[in-house]
Amino acid sequence: MRDKHFSIEHMISAEPVDYQLAIHAMQERIVRIYNNELPSLLWFLEHPPLYTAGTSAKDSDLLSNCFPVYQAGRGGQYTYHGPGQLVIYCMVRLKEINVDVRQYVKILEHWILRVLETYGIKGALYPDRIGVWVKHPITQKESKIAAIGIRVTKGVAWHGLSFNVNPDLSHFLGIIPCGISNFGVTSLAEIGVANTLESVICAFRATLPNEFT
Repeated sequence: MRDKHFSIEHMISAEPVDYQLAIHAMQERIVRIYNNELPSLLWFLEHPPLYTAGTSAKDSDLLSNCFPVYQAGRGGQYTYHGPGQLVIYCMVRLKEINVDVRQYVKILEHWILRVLETYGIKGALYPDRIGVWVKHPITQKESKIAAIGIRVTKGVAWHGLSFNVNPDLSHFLGIIPCGISNFGVTSLAEIGVANTLESVICAFRATLPNEFT
């Protein structure tokens, strides 16, 4: 059962946010969440083009230095962030929603699945493949549309998820995303769903997990 005093704020950044600035802001926020000074936070944003390396990243999976590379400190391997991709940083005290890390990841995965359903898209989860996957409606080729990577500090989860709305998919060619080389990456735009980042933010806010409301 969720703590009856739990609350969560939403913040939307209209312009792309520098990655290091975002990390610093999250670090400050989770301390204040831990100290009961501020509530949990969902931060909706884009980044300029960049690559991030999770704690399991392999040097061999970085194929190009065409964009800045940052050590993210989250779980997972290499991923790309850039314009046209929605990033949601979720800073949530796990004790307040009464879940462990594994359950928390499932909450984020099923949140993404519900958003896809609003566009008539069936997403899939696999135990041996990180992220959320969809099939192209014509080719039936399966590709990843969303990634999840989190870190927990003092019981507060941070980092979060990324969802491809209409990014330049060629930018993913500089890495092996999440260490998976035999499957590609896709977006709403590539599978024929024209949408803006703003409307996708609305879809995520309209399908909030029960634990976040």
